[in-house]
Amino acid sequence: MLQGCVPWPDQDAARFTDAGYWRGETLGALLRDWAARHGDRTALVCGDRRISYQRLDAWADRLAAGLRAQGIRSGDRIVVQLPNVAEFVALCFAMFRLGALPVFALPAYRANEIRHLCELSGAIGIVVPREHADYDYVALAKEIAGVVPAIEHVFVADSLPEADPVALPEPDPRDVAFFLLSGGTTALPKLIPRTHDDYAYQTRITAEINELGPDSVYLTVLPIEFNFPWGCPGIIGVFQAGGTAVMALTPEPEPCFELIERERVTITSVVPTITHLWLEAVPHSNRDMSSLEIIQIGSAKLHPEVAARVQPAFGCRLQQVFGMAEGLLTFTRADDPEDVVLTTQGRPVSPADEIRVVDESGNDVPVGVAGELLTRGPYTLRGYYNAPEHNAKAFTSDGFYRSGDLVRFTESGHMVVEGRVKDVINRGGDKISATEVEAHLTAHPNVAQAAVVAVPDLVLGEKTCAVIIPDGAAPKLPQLRKLLRERGLADYKLPDRVEVVESFPLTGLGKVDKKSLAATIAGGSGGR
Repeated sequence: MLQGCVPWPDQDAARFTDAGYWRGETLGALLRDWAARHGDRTALVCGDRRISYQRLDAWADRLAAGLRAQGIRSGDRIVVQLPNVAEFVALCFAMFRLGALPVFALPAYRANEIRHLCELSGAIGIVVPREHADYDYVALAKEIAGVVPAIEHVFVADSLPEADPVALPEPDPRDVAFFLLSGGTTALPKLIPRTHDDYAYQTRITAEINELGPDSVYLTVLPIEFNFPWGCPGIIGVFQAGGTAVMALTPEPEPCFELIERERVTITSVVPTITHLWLEAVPHSNRDMSSLEIIQIGSAKLHPEVAARVQPAFGCRLQQVFGMAEGLLTFTRADDPEDVVLTTQGRPVSPADEIRVVDESGNDVPVGVAGELLTRGPYTLRGYYNAPEHNAKAFTSDGFYRSGDLVRFTESGHMVVEGRVKDVINRGGDKISATEVEAHLTAHPNVAQAAVVAVPDLVLGEKTCAVIIPDGAAPKLPQLRKLLRERGLADYKLPDRVEVVESFPLTGLGKVDKKSLAATIAGGSGGR
């Protein structure tokens, strides 16, 4: 296991292997098996490109050899910041074969986040598109390379190094394959090590639950670096079944509807924000979307009244999903009653998922009572990368992960997510640390104190409100957003609203009473 990662205890690893959850397969070897079985079948559709399993397999081999020729070796970390393009998939499988470790970075990230990921991971390289969404990623990568001494390579997606394939030693299936990012319950994301064994199992079991097969066509709408579209079952899950993954460059309704019609898409996964956009657009579209069988919706709270509109609008089954990049997934199932599908986030996908729901003292609560979700299992991490102090707080002594999610279980065993225990805003599926934004807001010369709270929003679930105590003339929202952009924050972290107050309500311990503050702001009007 890579130094800085926490392995599963030997007895757990043996149990997962004996049960057949872990099969000792690497993700790179799995692609070779899929290519042998499915050959000329289409694996990926990206724009006008149709890439077969055989061609994808050969491409990954050439990229692995090309990276090796550039000096990339097993264990090296490379930050991969690409939009939904075929190069992302081929490059990741190349790195899986080489034993190098992709560190997934969202396209929305800017200097602040990318520098953090490079420094935390010890990355020696960055992979970026030449340009995407009118942003110069090459300039960003070069900027980071200039301030992070370990960065030796800047690779651009349209000119990735290739070479004649070479024989490579097979990585250990129990070792890390890649790093996902935490949802941001602290100021900046932590790194989540995912192994070949655990991720192969996750994608296989979720593909089986959704009965994917060679005729399954998955539309990749969300950024590919998210766990949801990558492996829940996502792209890797549809590959497991011999199906096809179609890449969408935008979540906008009409381009996605056109892809659904043209490629006869059968399954896709979206967040509630996109669901709202699509529901509004369906009555005005003449696209034939009758091929759709499942729309997975997760990552943020889906209100039951919105959930009830999905099946009538699209003529397909809604599947509510709760998931975390750290591991645990829960799905509603095809045979669940309608009220369960509309009001819960389903049941765990694996019989080996262990779950506890506890109160503030760590005591288990009765069924129906909300508490913090604790979990462990064959695809849930045992520790974040290079984070021993945080791991000591985030995990129990017997290995349960403290998720920070507030949940309750119904008598039927279905989970209902009630919110977050920690101070994080879930803005349409994007997790925003209030603490991080507050720290940057107070850099403004006219902001004496700042508190960031969530305010309800019908479409996004929550929006971000910056509440400030001014020092002199209070800055307006555009000024604060400009400051945060200049300080390198991603756009989704910028406040949607600002309110000016003379003082903050305080708890008995003298801390800002954010619950009271949020309630006051939510009951007010306007914003600046």
